[in-house]
Amino acid sequence: MHLDFVLILASAVVGLLVGLTGVGGGALMTPMLVLLFGVAPSAAITSDLVAALFMKPAGVAVHWRRNNVNGELVRYLCYGSLPGAFAGTYALSLLGKSSSSEHQLRVFLGAALIVGAVSILTRALRKSHATTPTVTTRRAPTIVVGALGGFMVGLTSVGAGSLIVVLLLFLYPTMRNDHLVGTDLAQSVPLTLSATLGTLLFNHVNFSLTTSIIIGSVPAVIVGSLWSSKSNGFALRLVITATVLLSGLKYVGTPITALGAAALGLAALVGFLVWRRRTTLASVSEAV
Repeated sequence: MHLDFVLILASAVVGLLVGLTGVGGGALMTPMLVLLFGVAPSAAITSDLVAALFMKPAGVAVHWRRNNVNGELVRYLCYGSLPGAFAGTYALSLLGKSSSSEHQLRVFLGAALIVGAVSILTRALRKSHATTPTVTTRRAPTIVVGALGGFMVGLTSVGAGSLIVVLLLFLYPTMRNDHLVGTDLAQSVPLTLSATLGTLLFNHVNFSLTTSIIIGSVPAVIVGSLWSSKSNGFALRLVITATVLLSGLKYVGTPITALGAAALGLAALVGFLVWRRRTTLASVSEAV
């Protein structure tokens, strides 16, 4: 088995960023593999899905110890996300390996990245009034959210840490942010297991590529998770999200001039959000 040490190092950087900011690994790892290492989209997605199974538990353990997981919500999300993820991996296998199929998958991946990034930015724009971890479970809508998110994860490896969280935010606007994130992370483990099983059954997995990703990313995710409690990753998370959005726009064939305009607009938006957060925190400190 051949190990790529450059890829191991790059995966470590991605794992560190995931641990620090909470941005979903699929939104970072898959674009890195495709854009920087020239990996075919289908191979990048399948390798990332398998590697994610080893990356997720570290973050879940932290939130579980802090009692940030709503077990009932996890259960109903899994009713939708497990079959959804399995169906997504099957849909991925149906696309085939031809150049036209890889191009089509690249567009799907770009669309998923755009939706995920816009979801995170929308969440940052929304002033939270969340006050409680206790919510009344809306069973049918929660199952639908799980199914949609699971299918997107199975098809593109993107969605668990972005799309599902934002959809839950609209379903449960009073739920505290730490419980929202902890609940999503907890359900993402069985979701990723389902996606991994589907990937192994329906798709080819490059195990050399996957092993290099795991060796680099898993220890770095743990380090990043430990550091995250001692640092403010808000600005970094927004910069990464903006970069993911630009990657998605590039995937779907956006002209270079439009990409430049989007980059300027996103820079202004990130600057505004960081300024607003600092102003809010300063106001709270003065009030205390």
